[in-house]
Amino acid sequence: MAPTGFLSSLPGVHPLLMQVLYARGIQTSEDARKFLQEPDPESAISQLADLDTAVARILQAIATKEKIAVYGDYDCDGVSACALVWLALGSLGADIQPYIPDRFEEGYGLNKTALNSLTKQGVSLVLSVDCGGRAMEEARFAREIGLDLIITDHHDLEAGEIPDALAVINPKRADCPYPFKQLAGVGVAFRLIQALSRALPSVSHPTDAEPVPPGLSPDHFLDLVAIGTVADVMPIIGENRHMVRRGLKLINTRPRLGVAELLRVSRIKPGACTARDLAFALGPRLNAAGRLESAMSAYELLTTSNADWAHDLADLLNDRNNERQTVTVKMVAEAEARFSERETVPALLLTASPDFNPGVIGLAAARLVERYTRPAVIVSITGNEARGSCRSVPGFHITAALDACAPLLKRHGGHAAAAGFTADSANLVALEDQLITLAAQQMPTDGWERVIEADAAIQLHKLSRETFDALQLLEPHGQGNQRPILASLGVTLVRAQRMGKGEGGGPAPHLKLILKDQRNGQWEAVGWRMGERISDAPAGSKVDALFQLDLNEWNGETRLQLILLDWRLATGL
Repeated sequence: MAPTGFLSSLPGVHPLLMQVLYARGIQTSEDARKFLQEPDPESAISQLADLDTAVARILQAIATKEKIAVYGDYDCDGVSACALVWLALGSLGADIQPYIPDRFEEGYGLNKTALNSLTKQGVSLVLSVDCGGRAMEEARFAREIGLDLIITDHHDLEAGEIPDALAVINPKRADCPYPFKQLAGVGVAFRLIQALSRALPSVSHPTDAEPVPPGLSPDHFLDLVAIGTVADVMPIIGENRHMVRRGLKLINTRPRLGVAELLRVSRIKPGACTARDLAFALGPRLNAAGRLESAMSAYELLTTSNADWAHDLADLLNDRNNERQTVTVKMVAEAEARFSERETVPALLLTASPDFNPGVIGLAAARLVERYTRPAVIVSITGNEARGSCRSVPGFHITAALDACAPLLKRHGGHAAAAGFTADSANLVALEDQLITLAAQQMPTDGWERVIEADAAIQLHKLSRETFDALQLLEPHGQGNQRPILASLGVTLVRAQRMGKGEGGGPAPHLKLILKDQRNGQWEAVGWRMGERISDAPAGSKVDALFQLDLNEWNGETRLQLILLDWRLATGL
């Protein structure tokens, strides 16, 4: 519980909001003020290693009319970064073309065949976004064929090694003093474009070169930064929070054509888009393109100026997202069936099949983590090649685990919580054994637990729309800055009922509780996918509830409701 003096230290700021900040480690009034009024630390941009080299080479390429390729990734972060760079450099008159590898034919990241093909097309400069940080061989190959390569990435480096490219802009370089290390791929690309914009007024060119035209406005691309950052589940703190907030403002006031169409198919009211909508509506639709077919349709949607084409592309991505959901549900059911047959659940779950669509294996792995609270790896097999997607739990760094298994892999990379790899199919058994051994060594005696920490305890009768509005100052929410979690202890369960439409005529999947405290503060709490817990406590019981506040709009009426995260019989503590 925060000290009374801290709760009242910022005039006009609700004490509940101050309590939430205190619970999250922001425990002085000055730190709280900085969090709520986060400035953009643009002065730090110059600290990005290799930035000046990259800017000078890009300006030279524009001035001398060289062909430039922006090489992206097929996920939402990579696509939004690719669109940002193409639009930004295009506004300067650059001869630039996009390249996004095919997930199914090429896999993640830079590859020699693509680089060689781009060279034959006359490209002399390749700028990677959201990939390349581990492309040691590819960087050497680029030098061999006379191709200049600028890498912008945000993934962990392999043993700290830096590819031998013209420039490698990645805040996670050990020699990079840039203070904020948690930018998304699109965030790193945006910082490069900002630096490029700053260099324009003072740049000089050879006498035989045409001047670079002015007119680059980086802030125009903050909507793309917001979408890619949230969709890639980067922490919404510090610089990310600042950029996402400004990007959402742009989306809600002047959305670009493709984003407006995404809002339409997602049924999000103009002007009402939130970070949650980016995570669960816009991001999945953009990701769906690369999961089932080519990511180019998502890229084209973000860059097109043709209204009819934008409308058709948004409809296409919406259909692909529906299809993706169906494929994911089927894959998760098959994977769960395999593990439910085992007597004991291993420390790490790995399952592989030639029937698994490589575009959705990451989503299926995430569902397994949610179900079993274990690291999970789903592998798609095509002939002799296996492509795996990994998701993990707090306390087990999945990319570090893959590093330890490097001799069994062709390539791999990622973050602490998510990673991917390719390997020979013949190595899968050995890989599974080694990963399970590593996980077992690090797993607590009683296994990893799903821990939900409440930011504040509150009595139900004190909840109101005013409470909700006060907490909105913490927006935008996302990884590292979740919507506040509140606890109400020892409340009465008035009744419980299942709700929603079950698949194939099955039982309703969701749960609705009516909760009441001693002063008759009564609220409806909705537990998504908690229908099977309807018998956890009988009506009239005292229960403890963890929840978040949300607004529910139905039939033109807006009312506050509780989103249930967990509940149990009251402990009396």
